Amino acid sequence: MVTLKSKVISFCFILILFSFSILNGMVNDWGRLSGGLSNLLIFFGESLWPPSWSVIEPQVYPVCTAYPLFDFTCSTAWIGMSETIKIAFVSTIFGSIISLPISILAARNLNSLGVSYFARIFLAAARSLPSIIWAIFFVILVGFGPLSGVLAMTIYSVGYLGKLQYESIEGMNSIPLESARSMGLSKIEIATGVVIPEMANNLISQMIFMFEYNVRHGTVIGIVGAGGIGYYINLYLKFLQYDKVIAYLIIIFIVVLIIDFLSISARSYFNEEGDISKPSWWDLFLPNLKNLR
Repeated sequence: MVTLKSKVISFCFILILFSFSILNGMVNDWGRLSGGLSNLLIFFGESLWPPSWSVIEPQVYPVCTAYPLFDFTCSTAWIGMSETIKIAFVSTIFGSIISLPISILAARNLNSLGVSYFARIFLAAARSLPSIIWAIFFVILVGFGPLSGVLAMTIYSVGYLGKLQYESIEGMNSIPLESARSMGLSKIEIATGVVIPEMANNLISQMIFMFEYNVRHGTVIGIVGAGGIGYYINLYLKFLQYDKVIAYLIIIFIVVLIIDFLSISARSYFNEEGDISKPSWWDLFLPNLKNLR
């Protein structure tokens, strides 16, 4: 008798073979991979390493007026990264505020199919284009700068968060909804008095996740002139100064790790059970060594 486990393994094996056949049809010359590793090592040793940490030194102009101990706040790395975080924060807040009522309209357990699908089409249109494409669009409309980045990432956040929110709303317990309807409450009263309080933990967790995503992707939109650290990365790429580019990438990696750790801690406060302990730095970086202490 064929077990479920064997069926799953067979299905996965077929998918892998099918994927390789598709890839083989797209790749004309597999021989190009032969020199890839050596080229990477040469490029890494001659152009990328060591990183140029001049990116954390204060700019010559405008003159830095900060206390010498904090003069790194006048550097391009600090200015670009802080602008990226600001863009991500503002766009996440605006996106959450706009997406919530639309996601309530998109939930099939709260509205008719006509209203639901119309709202879903709007959300799908908002997330159908990546934020960098929206950034190009808004750079054309309002010019270079962080405003274009905020508008672009807000639109994408609306589409992305809206989908997460209406799926969470559709998955909520139906008993509170049925009780509210039996009491004769209006749809607005059900949404504000039942749905939002019931789904508050999920909505907050989704908003924190969206902020993480926006910080990561906010480093890219600057390449097209929408503000943030991506502007400086693109600038040094044009001048082939890869040692400075790798320094920016290391800084981005460290900042993303810090934000990820902080977001895990923040989400633990909104856990329904409230029994998930907040991780320590030891747990984050050396989880397998914890039991050896």
